[in-house]
Amino acid sequence: MTLADAELEYIKDEIGREPNSLEYGMLDIMFSEHCSYKSSRPILKLFPTEGDNVIIGPGDDAGIVGITDELALVIGMESHNHPSAIEPYGGAGTGIGGIIRDIISMGAIPVALLDSLRFGYLKDQRSRYLFEYVIKGISDYGNRVGIPTVGGEVEFDDNFQSNPLVNVVCAGIVRKDSIMRGIAPNVGDVFTLMGGRTGRDGIHGVTFASEELTTTSELESRPAVQIGDPFTKKQVMEATFEALETVDVQGLKDLGGGGITCCISELAAKCGNGAKVEITKIPLREDGMTPYEIMLSESQERMIFVVHPEDVEELMNVFQKYELPAAVVGEVIKGDQFVTTLDGDVVADVPAELLADPPIVKRELKKPSKDEKYVVVDDIDPKEALLRLLSSENIASKEWVYKQYDHEVQIRTVVKPGDDAAVIRVDENTAFAITSDCNSIHTKLDPYNGGAGSVAEAIRNVISMGSEPICIVDCLNFGNPEKPEVLWQFNECVKGMSEIARRFETPVISGNVSFYNETEGVTVNPSPVIGVAGKMDIKDIRTTEFKEDGDLIIMIGKTRSEIDGSEYHRSVYGLVQGKAPEIFIEDEYKAGKSVLELIKEDVNVNITSVHDCSSGGLGVALAEMAISGDLGAVVDLMEVPMEGNLDVSTLLFSESHGRYLITVKKEAVNEVLSKIPVSASIIGKVGGNSLVILDQFSLDVTELKKSFNGIIEKFMA
Repeated sequence: MTLADAELEYIKDEIGREPNSLEYGMLDIMFSEHCSYKSSRPILKLFPTEGDNVIIGPGDDAGIVGITDELALVIGMESHNHPSAIEPYGGAGTGIGGIIRDIISMGAIPVALLDSLRFGYLKDQRSRYLFEYVIKGISDYGNRVGIPTVGGEVEFDDNFQSNPLVNVVCAGIVRKDSIMRGIAPNVGDVFTLMGGRTGRDGIHGVTFASEELTTTSELESRPAVQIGDPFTKKQVMEATFEALETVDVQGLKDLGGGGITCCISELAAKCGNGAKVEITKIPLREDGMTPYEIMLSESQERMIFVVHPEDVEELMNVFQKYELPAAVVGEVIKGDQFVTTLDGDVVADVPAELLADPPIVKRELKKPSKDEKYVVVDDIDPKEALLRLLSSENIASKEWVYKQYDHEVQIRTVVKPGDDAAVIRVDENTAFAITSDCNSIHTKLDPYNGGAGSVAEAIRNVISMGSEPICIVDCLNFGNPEKPEVLWQFNECVKGMSEIARRFETPVISGNVSFYNETEGVTVNPSPVIGVAGKMDIKDIRTTEFKEDGDLIIMIGKTRSEIDGSEYHRSVYGLVQGKAPEIFIEDEYKAGKSVLELIKEDVNVNITSVHDCSSGGLGVALAEMAISGDLGAVVDLMEVPMEGNLDVSTLLFSESHGRYLITVKKEAVNEVLSKIPVSASIIGKVGGNSLVILDQFSLDVTELKKSFNGIIEKFMA
């Protein structure tokens, strides 16, 4: 067990006796960091969680925001880091399965998946293995269920070699009058378990996720990894939607981490009720399973429906139609107890509230000491630097990844993978843009600005598509919270995220905390993965690529001497050092709002393309626009808005925040510039077959493409 001595004493005081082995097992998983958030809950309260569009905020399986008068967007994010490190195909696949169930349990039809992934560099054989099979697990599961994978990001760094990060986002659409909740409100209602049979896979999955990995984890913890079944998931999904249409369902929740124990205790506790479960009623996949195994199993593709007893027959008819195992396994009872019986005999009896809401653990926070030496580098030729950046694993094309995903299924995808964000159609006129972003290097160097910057980058990506950001989801990946330095990082990161989210009025409506991402003393770089969704009119869509000869290029936002922590330093010199770029919240807000307003007012489409500046800076942003549009440009760096006198490498590769590149038709450029309330200027002109940086270098677009494309393919051949 992972229960601390103080927690054991607390439990004994609460229930007035020594728990038996089954009760200890149930309490152990519910007191785990993965289920209880006992270290992070006080800090997470910093997030803004309310807003005009918010229908359901944090606390349920997913968050919900209104997107039209009749429809709402349901969105959630989860991690499956430890399982993917042990068994990448199954770990990634069941991560996808879990987040899909979260969306279904809110009554929504899943319409989009995104994945944010982190691995060691591909020169390492094991990193290639993990990378290949995580991608395969995601693609096989999503493709078979029929949900498009439309976006995401991939980062490579030695820091993630032993502990990859696999974070997944799912978004769905639901009618506002059909939203479901994970509740059991009525005493006398029954719990109906539907879907996959319960087996011995996934036992102690949440406690395994709440411990550091070791070199023996692959052998010792493999049974804690769940086994996914996308074909059963498809049946479960269809049966759930039909049941919600035909039966008066009172509550609905999926079985994920913690299995039956977690699901039913949370359903009951949310309404101040108790629960009774008869173990012999649970459909099993294996013979001889003990009550301990059954109550802790995290077998996949299972859902609990809470219904009136008189509605059970109609509900069962739906499940029989889809040939899915189903059974009434318990009932909602008066009081606060979660009672588990075996052939009618009580084998566990603990308070539901104790299971569902364990006490917070107050831990020490301590700012880490910094004593590393700063290495001064001699800048290389900027032309060579740009080509090397474009060929780095972190900048190069990720087509090898997303070409394995079916992003066309459901025919809602308007803007496909490869742009700043994906765009998904909601109805004839309305769409939502969605992205996921993170900068782990900036967060390592400065958790406050790294966290704020990760949110700002995701917001910029959504705005660049012509979409107004309306909500945030997150997956916060950190090391061991029992280490004061790690929890200080976490606290600073959440503070930074909260301030930028509050300024943009984009509430955090759902999320996940993944601690203990360490392997034998090596802690992953703190990685706040941010998902942002925005609503938009389809006519306002803008994309990255250069469109027309003669369009003028405007840079919005000021470039500063912020080369530390850049992809330029990491990819060209192998350095991560110094001070991360700083967030200037008001400048970020004004720049973003002005771009959005310009697009919305642009009835004649004078603004032809929009792209944000982030990883790789201005140089990479320009190259990406040229590559995707198969058009060149002439750029004068001396016209770039800047703070102080900056050298060429800094102007090209600084990763200062709050910057956008837009291309504008010549006749509209003065009007556009007059409406931008921050530093902005014309820096170049679209045209020709080469990217020309005046007085520095010229690169043919075909040469840019050659550097940018096929890099990952070479490693994975």
